[in-house]
Amino acid sequence: MAALDHCYNVFDLREAARRRLPRGVFEFVDRATEDELALRNNRAAFEKIKLLHRALVDVSGRATTTTLFGKEIALPMAIAPTGAAGLCWHEGELELAKAAARAKIPFTLATGAMTAMEKIAKEANFRLWFQLYVWKRRELSYQLIERAKANGFEALIVTTDTIVSPNREYNAKNGFLLPFHPTWRFTWDIMQHPTWFGTVLLKYFTTIGMPRNENYPDPYRRPVTSDASTQEVMRQDSLCWDDIRIFRDKWPGILMLKGINRVDDALKAISYGVDGLIVSNHGGRNMDSAAATIDILPDIAQAVGDKATVILDSGVRRGSDIVKAVALGAKCVLTGRATLYGTAVGGEAGAAKAVSIIRGEMDKTMAYTGCNRVDEITPDIFFASRDSNRLVAE
Repeated sequence: MAALDHCYNVFDLREAARRRLPRGVFEFVDRATEDELALRNNRAAFEKIKLLHRALVDVSGRATTTTLFGKEIALPMAIAPTGAAGLCWHEGELELAKAAARAKIPFTLATGAMTAMEKIAKEANFRLWFQLYVWKRRELSYQLIERAKANGFEALIVTTDTIVSPNREYNAKNGFLLPFHPTWRFTWDIMQHPTWFGTVLLKYFTTIGMPRNENYPDPYRRPVTSDASTQEVMRQDSLCWDDIRIFRDKWPGILMLKGINRVDDALKAISYGVDGLIVSNHGGRNMDSAAATIDILPDIAQAVGDKATVILDSGVRRGSDIVKAVALGAKCVLTGRATLYGTAVGGEAGAAKAVSIIRGEMDKTMAYTGCNRVDEITPDIFFASRDSNRLVAE
């Protein structure tokens, strides 16, 4: 696609996605919450970490492959759950999943996705993970667990950091709220983006009608314009550790918790039989005062050791970010916005372009720091200035 030919990094993909999508959809994907402090801090924390070039090392045998939960993947990256993928591209989740399967990296399907898990499993079955929002009526959550199990999903990810609805003020300003009720502002926005309307919304209208949350349990698998009663049923402020014990009993595969930011929570999760911990602040989309996850990662990784697999989420835009995260103890990172931008520009091809860009950047960073293999990426690649309080270089 012509638009992809002029995209040389994730930021180029972001700009192309901004031009293609209606403002309401783009800002739902791109922006965060309140003053967007956490969003900016996620990036600033990555950018603050400096690396040391290692000279005269033969790095001609470089490989970004690594092992995650006992199986090889092409690079230490997985696709994060993104509920808006189906609004960026028709059946965008399927496009993302296909790109992930071709790239040999895991794909996470969101509870709020607009493509059914059955279709994903049939057409893009590499390593599939399912992200679970826990419903107030727990039996509805158990239905989703059984569906994911029946469709061969490898892992279940329970999101723990969305216990109340986030304060995303810009959605109201753009007339883009869920459940979705089109306003004059959003209708005018759509009129300014006829390509998106014709290739995304019109495709839904002529097949299934208004897009639906296809992975919601019955009887809540309704169009996105349905009434607000679903939001009440989805309230998660009663989620607690007893639920994790039940999920562990019901789920035979890999169980991960997403949104772990404290050492004590990480250690408690291990005691409940959790296999993976995703250090995440939801990409800055929930609590605006949340700490940057790359700053939280070292303490959690050190405390956990080999007792569980630690994954880093939030803020990843460059391949060098993956190298930094791995050096600080992550086995893998999740990318949400980065690959979603690509999907918005070119579907599967766009998502594949995003993955390829990030892989290439990671490969170059490994070469500069003298690393041939992922397990050679250690904290000795960091530079710590004399006036820095960071401990990453120690």
